Amino acid sequence: MLSISVEEFLIWKKNLLSKGGDQQSFAFLLDCIGGISPSDQNLISINFKGNLHLKKNLVFLESIWDHHLHKSCPIQYLCGITFWRDLKLNITNKVLIPRPETELIVDIVFNIFRKKSEKLFFAELGTGSGAISIALSLAYPFSDGVATDIDQDALEIATKNYTNFSKQSNLKFYCGNWWSPLESFKGKLDLAISNPPYIPKDTYEKLPKEVKNFEPKVALLGGEDGLKHIREIIQKAPLFLKEKGWLILENHFDQSEKVKQLLIKNKFTSIEIVKDLSGIGRFTIGRYK
Repeated sequence: MLSISVEEFLIWKKNLLSKGGDQQSFAFLLDCIGGISPSDQNLISINFKGNLHLKKNLVFLESIWDHHLHKSCPIQYLCGITFWRDLKLNITNKVLIPRPETELIVDIVFNIFRKKSEKLFFAELGTGSGAISIALSLAYPFSDGVATDIDQDALEIATKNYTNFSKQSNLKFYCGNWWSPLESFKGKLDLAISNPPYIPKDTYEKLPKEVKNFEPKVALLGGEDGLKHIREIIQKAPLFLKEKGWLILENHFDQSEKVKQLLIKNKFTSIEIVKDLSGIGRFTIGRYK
């Protein structure tokens, strides 16, 4: 551990923030790489005395911050981790950075399946870092889950994240496109969840460079209208869900009504559009028959 005075640290911090960037990203860097927790950062701001212990020296931390500013690379990728719900996840640029709004998918599941002792069989399509599936496997310890991803590198990250958080074996990972690795589970699922690529092509081209230049295109682009993958997932879902099984989808801010119509067309009932914390219809859910 490296020791410096709080006064020296605060001068350094002021100089770095004068270069640009936001306080939240800087606090993330200090926490993940510097080893200074958010609570300690708050204490420092009101108590200028004493010394501070760092995991990495100021030169190293500054080099990461400069890279973040000059290349617009997300701070989560540079740190190699992100926080989601109560999980601290390993990530690389092979997986999408899980968004805070996606956390609501887990709450939607909690509202449908209220007993944590239930023995569910669930699937997540396009798991990425594994965030959703890991959260569900921990919340429902008597359940079993399967998670798919088309990218083997993503599955290695998800598997590592799962083993970091759980000593159980109630979640398994399969490589392949959407439903294709799950042929042996037809008609057996109580629940299927997906946060698929849903950004329309025109919108994708206009994304901020910190997203477009760094996050995997395969996890973002949803074809011309953004619904390419959602259509495929919905159309094949009845083959894999039990009768009365649920499908939960995250979609683009303006797609919920179209997704709702796709669910109706494929004989889903109890269809509901669930808004995120900003009041946007972010999720569309339905029950098969």
